[in-house]
Amino acid sequence: MIDAALQRKNMVESQVRPSDVTDRRIIRAMLDVPREAFVPTALKPIAYMDEGLTLVKAAGGNPARTMMAPRAFAKLLQLAEIGESDVVLDIGCGTGYSSAIIGKVALTVVALEVDGELAETATKTLAGLGYDNVAVVSGDLEVGYPSEGPYDAIVVEGAVANVPAALLDQLKDGGRLVAVVDGVPGRSAVWRRLGRNFDRREGVEMAAQVLPGFEVKPTFVF
Repeated sequence: MIDAALQRKNMVESQVRPSDVTDRRIIRAMLDVPREAFVPTALKPIAYMDEGLTLVKAAGGNPARTMMAPRAFAKLLQLAEIGESDVVLDIGCGTGYSSAIIGKVALTVVALEVDGELAETATKTLAGLGYDNVAVVSGDLEVGYPSEGPYDAIVVEGAVANVPAALLDQLKDGGRLVAVVDGVPGRSAVWRRLGRNFDRREGVEMAAQVLPGFEVKPTFVF
């Protein structure tokens, strides 16, 4: 029988803490939230491995969807500097694991998902585990969810080619958006709103799956 609590502890001690994740609230959340509850049955035995887990395989022209590796997710989340009274938009929430972690750190989470089946799974799993400060909503990821904004922080659960201005506009003054910038290598980055302007600071090397809607847009030459 799998000892999930022991696996969570090992994940934190061997993957998260050694990666300069010092926010104790994130560490406590990752020790508490059952990651295995948010992955398909076949992946439950490897839920705590230090790698991205495929939630939905690529099919019909749609890209695969993955859950970020624990180490990368923790480092990206720490970069967002989320406060206890913050309202956070979690873009590409998948099955809801990231939103559950953020819900342990922030006041309220709006969890945005474009895949209807993933959104339904996230809603059921989060409700079943009692995460009542997380609301799952459906919509295009690159559009965000302006009706519930502006947000103190926006966490993009994957890689992006670029961040649309309309998404940055959903930040409060002083708000932060974090994402993995796609490239070789990919890097974490944080955008901060300063009045009508935004500054950008890059973090560490990091890999993640590009999210639907954030791919490089094709250009046409006539």
